[in-house]
Amino acid sequence: MDGNILDPDSAHERLAAWKGRIEKLAADTQTMSQRFQEVRVTAKDPGGIVEVTIDSSGGLADIKLTSKMKGSDPDAVSRAIMTAFAEAKNQLAQRSQEIIAETMGTESPAARAIADSVGAQLAADPGAVAAKPSAPEPPDDEDNENRSFMEKW
Repeated sequence: MDGNILDPDSAHERLAAWKGRIEKLAADTQTMSQRFQEVRVTAKDPGGIVEVTIDSSGGLADIKLTSKMKGSDPDAVSRAIMTAFAEAKNQLAQRSQEIIAETMGTESPAARAIADSVGAQLAADPGAVAAKPSAPEPPDDEDNENRSFMEKW
């Protein structure tokens, strides 16, 4: 494949390769979405007063108050709930990053954009989510104009 856009065989090969990349991206995205839907995270506060479970969207799915709550100050119980909820959200954001890396990798700009968006939306404390491995930036090609949008990604 010499890159000549007027060569039908070369153009056909490029289109087939592009179609293959699009199909793989679609399949990876579908797999990632299915795995996201299955995620549930449970976290406890450090004092053991409460256990919070959240679903894949970060919504509260369950809350269990332990017997340690008896005699506790209502403000302490409230803080325990919020602490456990924040921890669960941070764990969910971390798990989501892992799913993205496992299904889409860390190399593509699409995967990095999804990971950034998910981390920003889910993490209660973005600093609590471990930094994901960063992929090298694509080279700054002078021939960038002649590349397809998929190759630029």
